[in-house]
Amino acid sequence: MTMSSTTIHEKLRSDIAPLRAKWGWIVALGAIYVIVGFVALGSVVMATVASVLVVGVMMIVAGVAEVINAFQIKTWGKFLLWAALGLLYIMAGFATFENPLLAAALLTLILGGSLIASGIMRLVLAFSMTRETPWFWVAISGVITLLLGLLILARWPINSVYILGLFLGIDLILAGTGWIGLGLGLRRRGGTPIQSSTE
Repeated sequence: MTMSSTTIHEKLRSDIAPLRAKWGWIVALGAIYVIVGFVALGSVVMATVASVLVVGVMMIVAGVAEVINAFQIKTWGKFLLWAALGLLYIMAGFATFENPLLAAALLTLILGGSLIASGIMRLVLAFSMTRETPWFWVAISGVITLLLGLLILARWPINSVYILGLFLGIDLILAGTGWIGLGLGLRRRGGTPIQSSTE
């Protein structure tokens, strides 16, 4: 049993209504993201170190979770495997604090390799799509991703001191503009009822 178009629109309005009241906070959050993104771009080396330290903290948290999970396992073999994996995560996390620049170089290498692999997969996907589908844009996306990965690896490890910070700054700015656009969109639609497609 399918809902009518009017019912769907009414449900959407009721779901979005709480967000409309908070559009100002959403815009403010987006502005903070954008400001922090530009600060990161202004000091990409510090942003790289900060992003590496965040990865280190995440690895330690994941390692602790793995060790805790190991104690839930009944058999000794699996217990030792999970515990060893957790301890490796914890050691790797602390290693990023000891030498963040080395960790940045390794993460940059992984990033470049991942982009190349992603670009190749997108190109394979694009050329396997039928002519009716927008394969061209998928192919363009694959070429850009592949070239970006090759560019990163071509300058590695010299670029490892700024690449992660550059990506972090750009990502924060894009996320911030997205939040600002969402907040302003909610404000504009605040007093405008959603029209039914059947009218």
